[in-house]
Amino acid sequence: MSLYIDGFVLPLPKDKIEAYKEMSSKASKVWKEYGAIEYRECVGDDLDIKDVLSFRTLAGAGPDETVVFAYIAYNSREHRDEVNAKVMADPRMNEMCGEAGMPFDSKKMAYGGFTTFVEG
Repeated sequence: MSLYIDGFVLPLPKDKIEAYKEMSSKASKVWKEYGAIEYRECVGDDLDIKDVLSFRTLAGAGPDETVVFAYIAYNSREHRDEVNAKVMADPRMNEMCGEAGMPFDSKKMAYGGFTTFVEG
């Protein structure tokens, strides 16, 4: 079965990594509770690779920022839409994701839904 993936890339201030980790740990529990198959949040470690477009450049990260690459897996796009509707209606999300509590600038986050066409 091919999975449907929501992918995210965002610049994150280096001094906000722990706050982001705390927020995303809570968020992962909500997504999984409502049926997400997998939830991953990854912080940049090896981002300056010669002769390829850097994730820093892609995300518009400044010198005091790193990059977060994240994804959530679902059974299908329809499943994603059902799970996300429940997640967005959950009051826990408003508590942790209000603009005042966000450890990053959500306007700089790249997001999209992806159909899996190769699984290994």
